[in-house]
Amino acid sequence: MKLDLLYEFQPKVGPYAEPFPLGQKRAEQQTYREALEEIAFADKLGFQTAWVVEHHFREGRSASPCNETILGALSQITERIRLGFGVVLLPSGFQHPVRVAEKVATVDVLSGGRVEWGSGRSTPNEQLAFGVPADDRSRDMWREAFEFVIAAWTNERLAWKSPTIDFPERFIAPRPYQDPHPPAWLAAASEQSAYNAGKLGLGLLSFALMQPVEKMAEAIATYRRGQADCEAPLPKFKNDRVGAYTLVHCTDDPDDAERYGLWDSVKWWYQNLAEFTLEWELAHLPEAEKAQVFPLLEPTLKGDIDLRKYTEQDMIIIGTPEECLEKILRYEEAGVDQLLCYTQFGTLPHEKVMRNLELLGTKVIPELEKRGHRVDYEALFQGT
Repeated sequence: MKLDLLYEFQPKVGPYAEPFPLGQKRAEQQTYREALEEIAFADKLGFQTAWVVEHHFREGRSASPCNETILGALSQITERIRLGFGVVLLPSGFQHPVRVAEKVATVDVLSGGRVEWGSGRSTPNEQLAFGVPADDRSRDMWREAFEFVIAAWTNERLAWKSPTIDFPERFIAPRPYQDPHPPAWLAAASEQSAYNAGKLGLGLLSFALMQPVEKMAEAIATYRRGQADCEAPLPKFKNDRVGAYTLVHCTDDPDDAERYGLWDSVKWWYQNLAEFTLEWELAHLPEAEKAQVFPLLEPTLKGDIDLRKYTEQDMIIIGTPEECLEKILRYEEAGVDQLLCYTQFGTLPHEKVMRNLELLGTKVIPELEKRGHRVDYEALFQGT
């Protein structure tokens, strides 16, 4: 298994000492400075991919609406680490798919062929603001936009006519550095979505934060069945890899970690997620589903978070290098190819995040490399 990074560019938790907007501006600027330094450091330590989200309007949680800009900057300060769009929001209300083709290809050229292209449909919070339907219609919009991007990358000229996209014949540049295009991934949160990702020949981007590793293993097995059933990949080639993300913090001294706010940061992260889910996800569910889901979220909303459950079931990975490796190997056993380590969360000090990366890079990654990988990464990216 490989270790990746996932960045939402979360500003440090407020309230801030300075009034709005100065306090928010300083927090966002600090986050960008620190994240770029952390990812440049990770590049030297052997991390496989740095994934950057596209989020809009996520107050207090993410200041990363333009991941192509961030990844373009990273392409110039890193040498080996691959650069992941985690993800691009594809339904055409968010942006015309020709802009997606142009932006992703530009980063691929700037980085010398290091892009991983993830895509998704987003959530009602973002969909409704951009005029994208907050229902299953967005799935068809995602698929059409995906097909448009692949066609833009692989046809000399492109014209498109549909009820959703009306595009006159044009020549599109640049073309991706990788031939025929970067590996394609899909963000999926359910077993059915995982199967669909496999059946379409896409890599699977999933999460472990709210489910035991055993449950995630079931979704990965479903994804592998989808891959086995894939006869006509949606991209030009299959990408049979699973990436899963969770909170990861490796420390020399667990007692010291508690003193600098590690567990408070974990609690904040889960509580913030529950608040967002209540406001933007449950609001658009049928009443019967709301009633079923809310009791599961209510304790978290109140701050009653059973951290022991999350750590015992390895939904998050926290501990010494030896403890983290033991937990990470459970993800390997579950079928994860790339673990996306979410390291910049809550109020964690930058120097502690850097130490976390150093420990993972010097103590954990070498042990994972000794074990080998299900995927032949050297063959996968030869010539890029």
